[in-house]
Amino acid sequence: MKKQTLRAMPAALSIRAAMTTASALATAVIPAALSAADLLLWPSSVTELRAQPDSVLEMSADGAAEVRTGGPFAYPGVRLDFPAGEFDFTPFGSVVVSVSNTTDRAETVQLSVKGSVQGVEGQTPGGRVKLEPREAGELRVHFRNMPWALDAPLELDGMRGFPKAPGDGSTFDLRGVRSLHVFLKQDGEPGGFAVRRVVATGDGVKQKILPSATFLPFVDRYGQFAHDDWPGKIHDDADLAAARDAEAAWLAANAAGPIPDADRYGGWAGGPQLEATGFFRTEKVDGKWWLVDPDGHLFFSHGVNAVATSAITGYSFREKYFGWLPPEDDPDFGAFWSVQDRPAAHGFYKEAAHVPFDCFDFAKANALRKYGPDWKAQCAELAHARMRAWGLNTIACWSDMSIREMRRTPYTAKFNTRGPAIEGSTGWWGKLRDPFAPAFAESCRAGVAEVAALSGDDPWCVGWFVDNELSWGSDDLEIGRAVLRSPAAQPAKIAARGLLEEKYGAVEALNTAWGTAYASWDAFLAATDVPDETRSGADLAAIHRAVVAQYFRTVRDAIKSVAPHRLYLGCRIAWGRAVVYEECARYADVVSVNAYGFPPMRDLPPAAEDRPMLSGEFHFGALDRGMFHTGLVATRDQDERADCYRAYVGACLDHPRYVGTHWFQWMDQALTGRPDGENYQVGFVTVADAPYPELVQAARDVAATMYRRRFERK
Repeated sequence: MKKQTLRAMPAALSIRAAMTTASALATAVIPAALSAADLLLWPSSVTELRAQPDSVLEMSADGAAEVRTGGPFAYPGVRLDFPAGEFDFTPFGSVVVSVSNTTDRAETVQLSVKGSVQGVEGQTPGGRVKLEPREAGELRVHFRNMPWALDAPLELDGMRGFPKAPGDGSTFDLRGVRSLHVFLKQDGEPGGFAVRRVVATGDGVKQKILPSATFLPFVDRYGQFAHDDWPGKIHDDADLAAARDAEAAWLAANAAGPIPDADRYGGWAGGPQLEATGFFRTEKVDGKWWLVDPDGHLFFSHGVNAVATSAITGYSFREKYFGWLPPEDDPDFGAFWSVQDRPAAHGFYKEAAHVPFDCFDFAKANALRKYGPDWKAQCAELAHARMRAWGLNTIACWSDMSIREMRRTPYTAKFNTRGPAIEGSTGWWGKLRDPFAPAFAESCRAGVAEVAALSGDDPWCVGWFVDNELSWGSDDLEIGRAVLRSPAAQPAKIAARGLLEEKYGAVEALNTAWGTAYASWDAFLAATDVPDETRSGADLAAIHRAVVAQYFRTVRDAIKSVAPHRLYLGCRIAWGRAVVYEECARYADVVSVNAYGFPPMRDLPPAAEDRPMLSGEFHFGALDRGMFHTGLVATRDQDERADCYRAYVGACLDHPRYVGTHWFQWMDQALTGRPDGENYQVGFVTVADAPYPELVQAARDVAATMYRRRFERK
């Protein structure tokens, strides 16, 4: 097929000159007519298509823009610029890019919308679609996920998401869009995709414009958004009572749950009978990894995190937000006040000036209203009944200990390591602990002793996680750099010296290899700069791996010395490259990953030992039920949210390594944000204790077929 080729190495080149012919050809193959509310952005005169650096752009005879990527540029692809300079997208609800994968490997094609004013937080609309080899699909980005906008800026703090006025500093201004970037994230391998058309659509959330002058207060007595209505919203205590009675009847009718042939643990009694050890373990059966429950039945951990009745939010410095809060000495609701005396990791309450601060828990207040003085015991009973009826069989991380200790649903436990940090390291949640420090090993032994006292011999405990979303760095050298940036007394740096001494012997040999001038090995310890990585890179990678290996080995040894039968479920990897997965697989029984996306399919690298994997966190959110933030992965509404749940868990069921999925989390976060600002619509239930029926049905649908689907699929 004859193609017109235009290159960008590295400068971007315009292909407007080729557009007349290409537009005519492409328009002939557009599969569907545009509606009156839609606008064809490309191929048309509305935009100019330009190649990004390290990208080759070819116009095929059928009108597709084919892109081949490679080289060092991080985000190769194409850019759609507006000849007028800026474009106003406020009349449109979304952008849809018809795209296809032109390679023989899976590719994730991404879209980022760039504007004149990016906002102080750098927020831009964006999205992605994962395409299998040669697969075609649509990449859709919604502009108006937020159902509400303000008519003028209003200072609102402590929330990741909230209604804003156009161009209000911390949000993207759709009135000044300059370009659309369609790209791949560079992973070192050649890639490619094709763009067939780009359309701005009228589809999307219809925003209500709210007057800023009367917006405050915006939180009602139930912790809900006060200025709108939606299905399931609680208006008074009578609504709570009616919801309680209706759900009790439903649970009674569905008490057995949707899992066919379920045993007492939620495992598959109708499947093969394997060795019953009295504890959870792993086994590979017909090429697929499984958990095996204490009775010897196949088990897929279909679970949920943070099973608890709680949605704490900060009150101090934000008193104007709330339409009702009780006095602290209130005999009924006063117990739900608390004081936080340390800064949160991120958000409004991270500043020392905001500490200490008062908090209130609307979820507990609603539970008291709904269930009476015995609300805590009733909510614990209800959690187990709901999980059974919904087809969930694991109470996962961050959950209420009193609920787990009832031993009616399998659960996981967790502890955190302690000890000095590697001083030169950085990360979202904090610096990486130094696994070579004696205090680190001591903290592992102490953590194991504590968790073993509660669950060491408990057959209902699936296994133990240790830590969460550690800061492993963005490449395979970062921990090596961090170690070299650290002071001389850093235990990891002393270990690195030993590693280098073993390799080079004399410091002069190290100097020759690195191009450095250390007078002695003590001088190496005292230095805090990072040498030329083109010469030291291999050794930095070796130090990086040594630290990672020491971490997983020390934790594993501590666990197995006390509870050799207990599964070590890894550290819930959110960031980290191949070496982290390889060393985790070497020492952990299960490699846990916090993998958000559509669907996840994060896998072990080829060099890793074959180990089962578990998704420790995932979620999808939508803003059609009164919340301000979707969480990490946005969907249009509750129906799409439920469909994404089915697709995600289904993809893990079909993968030979995944042995479980744990949704984050049981209850929506507070509308006004937890102390670090997260206010995500990610619950199975609202803060007013109302289950989302669409998500519940999705969980039931998955549970009804999960064992046969996984066992029988080839």
